[in-house]
Amino acid sequence: MNFDMSQFDSYREDNRREVKKARGGLPNSLWETYSAFANCYGGIIILGVKENKDGSWYMTGLDNATKLRKDFWDTINNKNKVSVNLLTDNDLEIYEENNHVIMAIHVPKAKREQKPVYINGDMFNGTFRRNWEGDYHCDRSEVLAMLRDQPEETADMKILQDMSLEVLNSETVRAYRNRHMAYRTEHVWEGLSDEEYLERIGAARLSARDHTLHPTAAGLLMFGEEYKILYEFPEYFLDYREVLDPTIRWTDRLQSSSGDWTGNIFDFFFRVYGKLVKDLKIPFKLEGITRIDDTPVHKALREALANCIVNTDFYFPRGIVIRKDADSIVMENPGSIRTGKAQMLKGGISDPRNKALMKMFNLIGIGERAGSGVPDIYSVWEQQGWRRPEVIEEYGPDRTILKLSFVKKAAIKNGDKKVAIKNGDKKQVTKKTEIQLEYILEYMTSDREYKTSEIAAEIGLKKSRARELVNELVKSGRIEAVGKNRGRRYRLK
Repeated sequence: MNFDMSQFDSYREDNRREVKKARGGLPNSLWETYSAFANCYGGIIILGVKENKDGSWYMTGLDNATKLRKDFWDTINNKNKVSVNLLTDNDLEIYEENNHVIMAIHVPKAKREQKPVYINGDMFNGTFRRNWEGDYHCDRSEVLAMLRDQPEETADMKILQDMSLEVLNSETVRAYRNRHMAYRTEHVWEGLSDEEYLERIGAARLSARDHTLHPTAAGLLMFGEEYKILYEFPEYFLDYREVLDPTIRWTDRLQSSSGDWTGNIFDFFFRVYGKLVKDLKIPFKLEGITRIDDTPVHKALREALANCIVNTDFYFPRGIVIRKDADSIVMENPGSIRTGKAQMLKGGISDPRNKALMKMFNLIGIGERAGSGVPDIYSVWEQQGWRRPEVIEEYGPDRTILKLSFVKKAAIKNGDKKVAIKNGDKKQVTKKTEIQLEYILEYMTSDREYKTSEIAAEIGLKKSRARELVNELVKSGRIEAVGKNRGRRYRLK
C-alpha cells in the first residue's frame, strides 16, 4: 500500500491507514498500531494529521520532524519496546505541504516466523491486530495460534506420546487404504501392515522416548473417533448444515458430536462432499459413449472442502462449519490464511496449516496441485458464469470464510430483492427474514456480547445485512446495543 500526497483529500482511516496528531512527540498508540499492522496485512501510519468528525483528514503538522524521526528509529530498534523491527530506511518518508510537515511510516506485513510482533517486552499483553474497528488487543489464544504457525513442522505432525495406534478407527483406515489403492493401483505400499502403512502416510511416527509407534495429531484427526480426538483438541467440532427449504430450519445436518458416526475428518469429508454435489445442476460430459460424472465443478468443490480442512486451526473454538442452501455453499474454518489472502488468491505458493493432513489427501487424489486450489475454484466459477467467489478473513478469533454462489451474474445485476418482488415472492423474503432473526436469537447466549461481524459470519450474510437484522431486533426489544459507533456490541435482554 502506498501513500500519495496528491490523493490526501480523498483518504480515510481504514483497515490499513491510521493518522495520529503526534504534536507532543511519538504517541504511545503508535506502537500498538505498528504491532496491529505487522500482525495483519501491513499499513501506513501518518503522523501530523488528525481526523475530522466526518472522517476526512486535515494536517496539524509536526513541530520537530527530525527529532521525531530519530526517536522513532531509536525506539523501534529497542527490543524492550518492540519485538522486531520490520522497517528499512525507505519505509519512513517525510512530506512538506502548505507549511506543514508530516511523516508517513510504511509498516510491512510480518512473515509467519516473525509473528507475533509485540510491544513492551510482553508477548501476551503486547500483541495487537487490526480490524475495521481499529487496533485491538489479541487474547492468549490468538497469540498461541501465531506461535503454532511459526515452525516449518506443522502442529498436525506432533507425536501423541500418550496414545497408542488403537485409538484409530480400523474401518476408517481400511476405507482410506481402499481409496488410495483405487487411485494408485498396485502401489508399493499395498502389501504393508496397517502400522507400517500409517507410518508411511504420516498418521503415525516412531517415538524417541519409547521407540514405539504412536499416532500423530494428523492421524488422530483423520482416523480417530470424535471423543478421542477431543482429548488432544478440546475445541474440535465439525458441522454441516443444509437449508434447501427456507421455511424449515435444517433440511439436513451432520455434526461430529452426534455419536452415531466416527466424527473424524476422513468420514466427514466424503459424507459432506456427497451432500454438496447431490443437487448440482451441472451437465455431464461424454467421452465417446461413456458419461463422465466428474466435472470441473465437482473437482473444485473437493478442492475447496479439502482446503478448508487442511488450513483449520483445530485448537480454536467454533470448528469447521459448512452451510448449503439452494443458491450457495459457505465453508468456514478456524484460523487465518498463512500465506495471506492476496497470495492465496494469486496461487503458486502452498503453505497449509496441516501439512500431514494435506499429504494424506494428496495420496488419494485430492488437492494434488499445491497452491493452485483457490485460483482453480475462481476459474471454474468464472467459466460457469456464476457470481465471483468471496474469501473473508476475520480476527478475534481467527476465521476464514469461503462463499460460493450458484447464482448467474446476470441475475445479480438486477438485485436479489428486485427479482424476488418481480416474481411475486415478497412473502417468502419476509419469511426468510423471520427465520434469520430467529436464528440470531438462538445463536446468541446471555453470557456474552457480540459484534455485528460475528453475527454476520454465523448466519452467512454480508455485514450490512446483519446490521439491518440486529437493528430490527433492537427495535423490537429482543436484544440491546452496548457501546457506541465502532465499539458497539449486542446482547440478549
